[in-house]
Amino acid sequence: MKRSSKPAAAGAANSTVGEAAIAPGARALAVAAALCCVAALLGFGAALDGYSQWLHPPGLLGARGIERALAFNLLAYVGPGLVLAWIAWRLRDALQARGASARIGAWLWLWSALAWAAQGVASLDPQDLDAQASRLHALAWLLWWLAFVPGALLLARATLGTPAWRRFGAIALASAAVLCLAIVLADLRVAPSAPAQRVALLAWLAAYVAAAWPRRGSSG
Repeated sequence: MKRSSKPAAAGAANSTVGEAAIAPGARALAVAAALCCVAALLGFGAALDGYSQWLHPPGLLGARGIERALAFNLLAYVGPGLVLAWIAWRLRDALQARGASARIGAWLWLWSALAWAAQGVASLDPQDLDAQASRLHALAWLLWWLAFVPGALLLARATLGTPAWRRFGAIALASAAVLCLAIVLADLRVAPSAPAQRVALLAWLAAYVAAAWPRRGSSG
């Protein structure tokens, strides 16, 4: 009996550590934050007369004077941004053993998520795009992707060589490439701005969900 119980106990232990997450419930929270953000964009966009996902930026739904702007800002920006900032914080803890590149990359992702949340606090003023609130919103948008891209490159550099983290590193690298391409094409007016912003947002959300997804092997 003793000989047969030891392998069973070892198998149970291996199954426990075989699927490692950055924190309990991280996957559910990351998926919920991403779905909440996308659902808010689609739902509030459908409810606002004249709003087009192909013509208007996401921030217009939370602009001053727009009906239900506060609810949109909370559900699309502030709530998801704060949850994903926590995901980045837990990612930093999980990647402590991967060196400075991983830690700095996770910090940059934390600031990227906070910048996303800040867009819901500094809402656009559609009547005056040069107003302070509009400028702060634009600055938060800029910081959002400028912090994310180098963070993704650093995280990919730190994780692609580790089997347990290789899938995450590949997704982080791909997400940064898609986000950069979408924003550059929009700035060059090669692609429509509104759809490009949504592609960039989906790539960003996918990277954080990948960070929270359990992975096989140790977290070091």
